[in-house]
Amino acid sequence: MPGTILIVDDEKSIVDILKFNLDREGYATLEAYDGEEALQQHGETRPDLILLDVMLPHIDGFEVCRRIRETDNLTPIIMLTAREEETDKIFGLDIGADDYVTKPFKVRELIARVRANIRRTASRDIASESAPGAEPGARTQIGENLVIDDERLDAFIGDRAAVLTPREFELLKFLSASPGRVFSREALMRDVWQYEYYGDLRTVDVTVRRLREKIEDSSADPKYILTRRGAGYYFAAQTDDSEPAARVDDVDDADDIAEVGEAGYTGG
Repeated sequence: MPGTILIVDDEKSIVDILKFNLDREGYATLEAYDGEEALQQHGETRPDLILLDVMLPHIDGFEVCRRIRETDNLTPIIMLTAREEETDKIFGLDIGADDYVTKPFKVRELIARVRANIRRTASRDIASESAPGAEPGARTQIGENLVIDDERLDAFIGDRAAVLTPREFELLKFLSASPGRVFSREALMRDVWQYEYYGDLRTVDVTVRRLREKIEDSSADPKYILTRRGAGYYFAAQTDDSEPAARVDDVDDADDIAEVGEAGYTGG
């Protein structure tokens, strides 16, 4: 499973620490010390994952991430940031980062996230190429308007294509496979993100919001991905105007779930 990791940080001490630990885990590493070099390395080598610092010379990490996502929607990007502001973290996710880690970080935690992202990407590639019984270009019709395209990793709402990130597609597939079943953010982090111990639950909320904006007629009044207040998210068991009954059977710690605005836990 080990692959090639592009480490992008202007602090050589951090690059050296990450390189040492990733090499020890069997990963090959590439290094870049500013935004321009990062874009060049990505274009020339197409690494399996990118560790991307936010504060970089010449071109900052946010802009590097945005430019990469213009041509590459698949390579996992984990942002490394010393910024504690929630808005910065959300912005990184909004422009296409898969995850973020706040400095100072524990190397063990970061390696776990690297491993989970590469494992998830490898599993997705294998499934798309050789899923038993799956036909190339297979599509799943949900209700009258929503179609999930397994080959393109996208969705269609009527005649409109919704271009999804790999994470958004995986979340849509996961929830739609169990309509009416409520999953807590902890459960989604475990089953979709494949993080057993690490991960900011706000990441789930932001991904749900982005997905709603792409597949719902109104993200403020969704009909596909709904919220069970204080419990979690679920896919509608029916897609008419009435809200279906939901089974809350995958909730870990419902009492710990905070309401975070319409983008997250406020009700379907």
